[in-house]
Amino acid sequence: MKTLPVAVWMLVALALSACVTVNIYFPAAAAEDAARTIVRDVLGAPEEVPRQQPGDAAPGPGSRYDGAAIRWAGQVLEVLVPAAHAQQPDISIRSPAIDALRQSMRARSAELQPHYRSGAVGFTREGTVAIRDLNAVPLRDRATVQRLVADENNDRTALYREIARANGHPEWERDIRDTFARVWVEEAPSGYWYQDAGGAWQQK
Repeated sequence: MKTLPVAVWMLVALALSACVTVNIYFPAAAAEDAARTIVRDVLGAPEEVPRQQPGDAAPGPGSRYDGAAIRWAGQVLEVLVPAAHAQQPDISIRSPAIDALRQSMRARSAELQPHYRSGAVGFTREGTVAIRDLNAVPLRDRATVQRLVADENNDRTALYREIARANGHPEWERDIRDTFARVWVEEAPSGYWYQDAGGAWQQK
């Protein structure tokens, strides 16, 4: 009598263990991809086309029972852990609220860009913006810049909250904010100012 391949038994063991508990964790890589998409959209940088992942290598020759056994193990996984497929690590950035916030921030970006370039405004370590040097702003424009900064921070705070809510995990808001804080700086053009981990201003 043929015995099942070791790989099949490993799949079954995985199914049984997954049946006990399914851990929901913050999907850091997916959150970074989502943040980069939004930041590039707001700042006006082109989005990177996702690279195609290479397909799995063709299976080598083996027992004639391997294919049927693996299909059987897959069916076991479907029956024992149906919820696992619904909890794959991912971040959704599509909702009416998120779309509206992105549009608002994108429209404001053109007004903020001259002040980013002059160093009057910079990116904070909290994922917001702040007035770094008000003296770099003409006196007649200072009230406008202060309003732009306040409106931008309101939108950014709401964006992080809405992304967490849209994914059913309000507790992720802090992690999402931290991810965006890093990505804003990484995607900022050379010459923009930002706060380092200690809160000191640095020029990129």
